[in-house]
Amino acid sequence: MVLPIRFVLMRPRNAENLGAAARALKNCGLSEWTWVRPEAEDLGPARRLAVHAEDVLDGVRQADTLEEAVADCVWVVGTSSRKVEGKRRLSPRAVGEELVARAAQGPVAVVFGDERSGLTNVEVERCHDLSAVPTDPSQPSINLAQAVLLYAYEVRMASLAAAPPPPAPLPVAASDEELARVEETLEATLKAGSFLVDEHPGRTGLRDLFAPLRRSRLTRNEARLWLAALHTLRKRLSSG
Repeated sequence: MVLPIRFVLMRPRNAENLGAAARALKNCGLSEWTWVRPEAEDLGPARRLAVHAEDVLDGVRQADTLEEAVADCVWVVGTSSRKVEGKRRLSPRAVGEELVARAAQGPVAVVFGDERSGLTNVEVERCHDLSAVPTDPSQPSINLAQAVLLYAYEVRMASLAAAPPPPAPLPVAASDEELARVEETLEATLKAGSFLVDEHPGRTGLRDLFAPLRRSRLTRNEARLWLAALHTLRKRLSSG
């Protein structure tokens, strides 16, 4: 069974990395990946390194934003060494195990930043949790293709070790797109109640209010209930 586990590469710059990453994914029985605004133009070097993985290279999806790339995902983990309050920091092994477990609820994704500067602050904020490879301080950075292989290997090992799924189906988790609708409706409701005023582009107040909901990993039914409650409250505020 092919699990809906997606590798997302943000702004990849190096064609050789893309070819090596394609081979690494196929080594581990994976094929679903997305490039967000790739900067590598000539894919000739990628094809030379994608030995027996040309189908994975050709099957890649492309997106303009991280939001587009993970809109249907129920769990998104970003690869970053930063520490962010409220976000767990997981080892690659823990990520592999959780990706396999959560894939039973819907698509999941692991996100890699570009080779030069990694993930932006906004992209880190979009992820549910974070992960980093515990490298030696004398050489902390890892090549992008090597990072893809490390996480793909952990997914492979977790898949091989996974126990049979429980007989009772897990509740369907809310997708990133559904969470975004709840956040937008919460913002409109709080503005209608004069709790929020126009904020600077960072929307710190709204982000801090919504962060616990994002961390709680709402189910689809819970997200719909939040939407219904917020819509009702907003109508009351508007009519009053």
